[in-house]
Amino acid sequence: MVAAIFLLVAGRQGIWAQAADEGGVSFDGGGEEVLQSIVVPAIPNAPFSLTLAAEWSRHMNNGGTFTTVNSRPIKRDSRGRIYQERWLMTPKGSGISSQPSWIQIADPEARTLYQCSVRLKVCELLKLSSSVSLRFDPTRIQSGPLQGGKGARTHEDLGTGYFDGVQVHEYKDTLTVNAGVMGNDLPMSTVRQYRFSPELGINLISTVEAPQIGKQTFTVTEISTTEPDPSFFQPPEGYKVVDHRAPAKTVDPTGR
Repeated sequence: MVAAIFLLVAGRQGIWAQAADEGGVSFDGGGEEVLQSIVVPAIPNAPFSLTLAAEWSRHMNNGGTFTTVNSRPIKRDSRGRIYQERWLMTPKGSGISSQPSWIQIADPEARTLYQCSVRLKVCELLKLSSSVSLRFDPTRIQSGPLQGGKGARTHEDLGTGYFDGVQVHEYKDTLTVNAGVMGNDLPMSTVRQYRFSPELGINLISTVEAPQIGKQTFTVTEISTTEPDPSFFQPPEGYKVVDHRAPAKTVDPTGR
């Protein structure tokens, strides 16, 4: 999925690695965590350019929180092509500068996806997944019990308004699973509250809070609905392109 590709959390693994080196020891466990961003579908005739700020807070064992942040540009043109930059998350208030890690360019007409490594200056050319054309529709979400009696979903319509000049509709969804359903010994709830733009097909503000991930907030800090520069939807200048698409099969018209 174009809009939900990984971003690695910066800072913590490096600190632990340094501590291990200095102490001459190694530690069990650990892992790299993943942040999934807002979903951007390939909708034609709805261009925009925006800056998206992300903030991810997780609970610490002393009762505090650990928060990482980043900010990055996203663009979509009238043909439905999507340009996104991916920037590393950095600890909030640390003074550590975020850096771009990937550039992604999706073209629904050509069915192509460029995954460009900023560090390597290489673009991997891939086939585009059909999921990029899926459009989120909050009106289809219903309140009620989950299948098999595993819990319940509550969908709340909080009304319409405007955000930065764009009309939005606000919703709140609460998904509660019963104890023992997902490794939880007590009932567990995930709460999503978002301001959705029907015109653009994206959330301009979105907050997700769940025990497994903590709290994630995505906020559009600036937006324009004019046509982006076409140059954004071509591989960046100076990048090598490696085509990973399977070659087209040739068919003998004689049937041999």
